Amino acid sequence: MSQTFNTQTLPFQFSGKGGEYFRIWIVNLALTILTLGIYSAWAKVRRLQYFYRNTSLANHGFDYHGDPKAILKGRLIGVALLVLYYASESFDPTLGLVAFAVLMLVMPWLVQRSLRFKLHNSSYRGLRFGFDGTVGDAYKAFLLWPVIGYFTLGLLAAVAHQRIKAYQHGNSRYGSEGFSFNVREGKFFGIYFKLLGMVILLIIAVALLAGVFGGMAAVFGGGMSEERKIAAIGIAIAAAIGIYLAAFLLIGPWFAARIQNLVWSGTSLGPHIFSSNVRARDLFWIYLTNFIGILLTLGLFKPFADIRLAKYRLEHMALNAQSSLDEFLAGQQQSISAMGEETADVFDFDIAF
Repeated sequence: MSQTFNTQTLPFQFSGKGGEYFRIWIVNLALTILTLGIYSAWAKVRRLQYFYRNTSLANHGFDYHGDPKAILKGRLIGVALLVLYYASESFDPTLGLVAFAVLMLVMPWLVQRSLRFKLHNSSYRGLRFGFDGTVGDAYKAFLLWPVIGYFTLGLLAAVAHQRIKAYQHGNSRYGSEGFSFNVREGKFFGIYFKLLGMVILLIIAVALLAGVFGGMAAVFGGGMSEERKIAAIGIAIAAAIGIYLAAFLLIGPWFAARIQNLVWSGTSLGPHIFSSNVRARDLFWIYLTNFIGILLTLGLFKPFADIRLAKYRLEHMALNAQSSLDEFLAGQQQSISAMGEETADVFDFDIAF
């Protein structure tokens, strides 16, 4: 007689502390500056290991195993390509366009390698993740669809976004079990149309503000002193900056919350389904207070801000286990042991900063 299993909601937990991470962050920053950026690869490994090791699911933690030398290799490749582009552009605009085209053509291959490196060097309960996305599909996701989105004036940007997430999530795996991504383009279109509406309202607000100050200048300009005119222009510029800043703090959290909830609630690992319930107003408060903290401390609040944001986002995610997670993990470990541990390609590297 088979045993029934009630679905369990297993929330992610994050135990990182701002004070702990500040010590890592300040040392990373100092050594990166002293080594003219070379230490940044080792700094990234220390940073990711701190965040991974303080993230847990079902009382078990994650880990990161990246080799700093491979990360440094990827960054040197990325920097070399950028230097080549800027040098070519300054020498000859036509040559700069050719260099830009080459950079765009090689970028999907670099991203595919970077994703392989990141997933292979991530683990949970001692078992590695993996990424099986092909280079051909990378060119479709990171070059073809973004170009289509650009030439359609952003009308198909939602499709490009969906294709990128489908490539990332749909080609990832844990052990031998693949992730799947089940969100269609229509869901992305819904979010992007609302985003477009917000942007239009922002443009209207700025236009109205410009019209009000323009009208005031036309009516009172003849009797205003130069000092008053300069003050009026300064107020108009400050008001416009305020509107754009408010838009960043309002639209940004809304978009980030909607996309995270959409993407992760449409992602599953075998029979197990992820969920996310991030709220835009909570992210707005975190974004706002983080911005103020970083501004008032001249950047020293940055590590505390990173911890606050990571903690909120992770602890509003969960894995809805449809069967015993211990049995599932045991099966994955047996499968990997039977096939042999995957060896990362010697040419894999990470270009992300």
